[in-house]
Amino acid sequence: MIFPFSAIVGQDDMKLGLILNIIDPSVGGLLIAGEKGTGKSTAVRALAELLPEMEVIKGCRFNCEPGSDGLCTDCKGRLEKGEVLDTESKKMRVVELPLGATEDRVVGTLDVEHAIKHGEKRFEPGILADANRNFLYVDEVNLLEDHIVDLLLDAAAMGVNYVEREGVSFVHPARFILVGTMNPEEGELRPQLLDRFGLSVQIQSIKDKALRAEILRRREEFDLDPEGSSKQWEREQVELSKRITEAKSRLSAIKVPYEILQRIVTLTSQLNVDGHRADIVILKAARALSAFREKEEVEIEEIRDAARLGLGHRLKRSPFEEIKAEREKMEELLSSL
Repeated sequence: MIFPFSAIVGQDDMKLGLILNIIDPSVGGLLIAGEKGTGKSTAVRALAELLPEMEVIKGCRFNCEPGSDGLCTDCKGRLEKGEVLDTESKKMRVVELPLGATEDRVVGTLDVEHAIKHGEKRFEPGILADANRNFLYVDEVNLLEDHIVDLLLDAAAMGVNYVEREGVSFVHPARFILVGTMNPEEGELRPQLLDRFGLSVQIQSIKDKALRAEILRRREEFDLDPEGSSKQWEREQVELSKRITEAKSRLSAIKVPYEILQRIVTLTSQLNVDGHRADIVILKAARALSAFREKEEVEIEEIRDAARLGLGHRLKRSPFEEIKAEREKMEELLSSL
């Protein structure tokens, strides 16, 4: 049994960042930074129950999207043979990447057992195959080994995983929603990987005594009777899941006034943010947030909330200057939008 997402006390920005990525996976994932014991891993794992279903090609090991140009080698081979690719619905998942995972476990490798038994070579999918069109979760992402980080960066940039092993070439789509959790006290994250996260949140322990007591009560209740505790939150879980599904369906209809685009670029220009990824992320997150709030178009309120999630890890600072100063500058600019 997984602790219910709706039962998590506080940490609203973290929960919102996860929800926005379900509504629009192209937002680009979420980095959750905070001290240990603040519910980071609990929230990500609890997300699984809220995930919607997706259409996949029936029998595909890589969750290939029907009608997509980026099909895996298997599906392309079936099409070349004239087969009709049937479809089926499959629930999205949260796929976890362990810190100690080997390169072969991540990208896939040759199935030696099959080769010995049948005399033919076959590709054995890795974690990137499971993660295609799903959430890929990395706990303590700042402690990942560099060569694994490089693999993630390549897959995230290209959207495909290309593998050559023992004369076997295989290609499959690898479009995943990357979610990482980390404790900043244990080390920083490589800049290249940091920029790959669309959104980020910085969370802290809740200080309010009443809320801390409520956290304790809900946790004890769940530990003593997981099934009974989950049933108590079933209604809230169903309602939240419905809101997310409805937001996904109305996402493409959300209008974005030109004035909103001007406000976004004004903000990112004044903060001297590198590149254009931040602008795009803020727009996508604001649109998803508008859909979640059942609005017809993006408004300033959504821009402010999306910018706080999309800019925190992209703020520049001069040597010896605290990031706090840049955050204060951002808040001043947001209030003047």
